[in-house]
Amino acid sequence: MAQQLDPVDVVTVGAGWTGGIIAKELAQEDYQVVSLERGGERETENFFTVHDELGYALRYKLMQDLSKETITFRNAVDDTALPMRRFGAFLPGSGEGGAGVHWNGQTWRFLPYDFEIRSRTIDEYGEEKIPENMQLQDWGISYDELQPYYDQFEYTAGIAGEAGNIEGETQELGNPYEGPRSREYPLPPMIETPVLERFKETADELGYEPFQAPSANLTEQYTNPDGVQQGQCQYCGYCERFGCEWGAKASPITTVLPAARETGNFELRTHADVVELLYNEDEQEVEGVRYVDRRTDEVYEQPADVVALTAYVLNNVRLLLLSDIGEPYDPETGEGTVGKNYCYQNFQASATGFFDDEEWNLYMGAGALGAAIDDFNGDNFDHSELDFLHGGNVALNQTGDRPIANNPVPEGTQSWGSEFKAQSIDNYHSSVSVSAQGSVLPFRENYLDLDPNYTDQYGQPLLRMTFDWREQDRNMVEHIGPYLEEIMEEMGANTVDASTSLEGSFDITPYQSTHNTGGAIMGSDPSESVVNNYLQNWDAHNLFVPGASAFAHNSGYNPTGTVGALAFRAAEGIQEYLDSPDLLASPDD
Repeated sequence: MAQQLDPVDVVTVGAGWTGGIIAKELAQEDYQVVSLERGGERETENFFTVHDELGYALRYKLMQDLSKETITFRNAVDDTALPMRRFGAFLPGSGEGGAGVHWNGQTWRFLPYDFEIRSRTIDEYGEEKIPENMQLQDWGISYDELQPYYDQFEYTAGIAGEAGNIEGETQELGNPYEGPRSREYPLPPMIETPVLERFKETADELGYEPFQAPSANLTEQYTNPDGVQQGQCQYCGYCERFGCEWGAKASPITTVLPAARETGNFELRTHADVVELLYNEDEQEVEGVRYVDRRTDEVYEQPADVVALTAYVLNNVRLLLLSDIGEPYDPETGEGTVGKNYCYQNFQASATGFFDDEEWNLYMGAGALGAAIDDFNGDNFDHSELDFLHGGNVALNQTGDRPIANNPVPEGTQSWGSEFKAQSIDNYHSSVSVSAQGSVLPFRENYLDLDPNYTDQYGQPLLRMTFDWREQDRNMVEHIGPYLEEIMEEMGANTVDASTSLEGSFDITPYQSTHNTGGAIMGSDPSESVVNNYLQNWDAHNLFVPGASAFAHNSGYNPTGTVGALAFRAAEGIQEYLDSPDLLASPDD
């Protein structure tokens, strides 16, 4: 029997970037907010001993416990899905701050093209340009509408960078392809190291437009608009899969959660595993959530006027399905919305250069220390004669080559033994890579649903992922890959190993990216989306579902900047709803 708790104004399911932003914004408006986090507490002081590569980078101390909850995976509808028993392609976080604690800090705004991708594609190339079974759709919001929320997130987090477009005026530095922003970044960009300088010089000589990448690794001490102070990056290279002991990598535990606590209107409950949203279909509302205290196995029900589903992408979709909110997506008919448009990230185009007589000291770095070009991203290049849409951001990142994980050796070298050791040592400081972070567009057969065969620790069905590469993905790699090889050759590498093709099916076992998106997508039509442009659920009007689960496709960038912007947008919508309970955005006629 569940213990009934006193009602609150807002409950968030998760305390990462989305949950933290919503908690801060609503608590500052004197609403009572409770955040339920299934992992434990975390503070910056926890990380003074985290330069333990074996423990954190390879044994995943900050990640989800797969023995208690995982997903099942298959490439096609006719395959049998099997559980993911060991971490592979992606690494869901767990604990206060979520994946916002162990991320790299690479923070982008999506292109204006992304939010109106279907309309702009048809206007530019005709509807026949969209392949059969590609479920391309607009997001129900424009870049211009989302721009103020991007700005809010960047100034809250303390993002470092150089603007390329301020109020429609192209700037001398920065990304000339970005959408207009209202002002400069709050902090100057990260340092330009020798290898980044070489990349930018080479890209410029080849006719591209390079720029220093934006970063949530703070370049100066910073006090954000909420009065929260953060430290300055020391370029130690321990960002990805690690917490930052200096508080110099923006995260929920260094920004929004402290600001929420400061109000006195916020409570964080850790080890609280939400297992169901309490849905009243007749009233079209969620009455609260049911959760289990992982330490005692006691069950609680937390009533709330508004529930914000702010967990990781996969957990958002699973809770919607477990709670019977919305119609599950059916790939055979194309009907239903929950689980639709699952997308990943395509990192298959890359080139690694080995330099015989140069050393780059890559062990110094930061998660978002890099230089990039956007000439192959979005619709920044003509697709008229190409057999794919979109593209990807191309970057050289100096993230810090840690010695266990980074052992670059030329193709043909065995992965063990004396030759491998000698090549690893010889090339440790003298090899660099450039890669394309490719978009992934939605296809009818790529989706999420509940597995009929496997359950979690509570006996509930696991989430099942069905995903594979499509010709769209292969053609993108074949087009962009040779340009990366050329860049590395022109940088002066003596040997270049390039990946210029995408063979076989998607493999979930090697790490690639934690950029899962979709499954609870936003839009202006309830028959094609789960939430409206305030991230408000069409079927339960007091349920808001921000996060990357709302992405109608995945762009050629890291998702966090857009996740943050959508969270600020959702927070505004929640306040409007609390003031006047109603559907905030009307569906298209």
